[in-house]
Amino acid sequence: MKVGVLTGGGDCPGLNAVIRGVVRKGEQEYGYGFIGFKDGWRGAVEGATVPLDIPAVRGILPRGGTILGSSRTNPFKVEHGVRRIKENLVKYEVDALIAIGGEDTLGVAAKLYEEYGVPCVGVPKTIDNDLSATDYTFGFDTAVGIATEAIDRLHTTAESHMRVLVVEVMGRHAGWIALHSGLAGGANVILIPEQRFDMDQVCAWVTSRFKASYAPIVVVAEGAMPKDGDMVLKDATKDSFGHVRLSGVGEWLAKEIEARTGKEARTTVLGHIQRGGTPSAFDRWLATRFGLHAIDAVRERDFGKMVALKGTDIVRVPIVEATAKLKTVDPALYQEVGVFFG
Repeated sequence: MKVGVLTGGGDCPGLNAVIRGVVRKGEQEYGYGFIGFKDGWRGAVEGATVPLDIPAVRGILPRGGTILGSSRTNPFKVEHGVRRIKENLVKYEVDALIAIGGEDTLGVAAKLYEEYGVPCVGVPKTIDNDLSATDYTFGFDTAVGIATEAIDRLHTTAESHMRVLVVEVMGRHAGWIALHSGLAGGANVILIPEQRFDMDQVCAWVTSRFKASYAPIVVVAEGAMPKDGDMVLKDATKDSFGHVRLSGVGEWLAKEIEARTGKEARTTVLGHIQRGGTPSAFDRWLATRFGLHAIDAVRERDFGKMVALKGTDIVRVPIVEATAKLKTVDPALYQEVGVFFG
């Protein structure tokens, strides 16, 4: 059997660990051959490939990013995209395809399997941790660690100047990074997409912090929105999956806080720093296990499934169900951490 592998969507720490796990077990134990499609679904459409074998995956475990490259290409928005993918699978004698990605990449895999019979197995990847079928996605733990370290560092400069520091983290629809890093970093305000925020309340928390002779740290997810406003956008351009480019809410928030409280406010946007660099030990562990179980699913011809973490077990769930809805922060969990606001 020959297996194709691709990584789609935004990069994140742990992708290489999945590729390594798939190839090592598939070649050593099952005698499979492998081929990598470059730059996600774009490579599958255009037939851009790289050879994959054990020598090719040596030394990549601690590396961030992906040796296969990635893109946000949607083959259903490319002329004859599906036909070209099927032709390339035949051309390169690929018997099964392992797609590593988030809701968009796996949504394509689900549709290719359900409607066109393409034998796909999915591996969940997103730093946002917003896929409902798995307890955790790899990349999330690393992103939270990076954001927490940044918040720790910002405390000292905030106290030195007695100013408000707003930290903008990633999170389009789900506030998991903001919630985890904000709590771990001792933030005084955490704002997430699931709960529209009241600027008067935010300013009250900020003022309360100053009254205690401390400088406040405000952590805000990029998709967070005020009660009386809309999402702040970098620009209105949409990618092939219909997503606009976020970022800007942190700067907007700092200006509002400064205007309303008279306290100096500055913004730090972590952006792609959260995606880059070496994966944490947990993400290497989880990504490797996902890779091992993904190739087992191929071996058993259990296509149309995604590997997922449930407790400490790796299970399989239908990709179409795994991408049906996002996992968002429960209001009760957000309320739980509210004791530290202000």
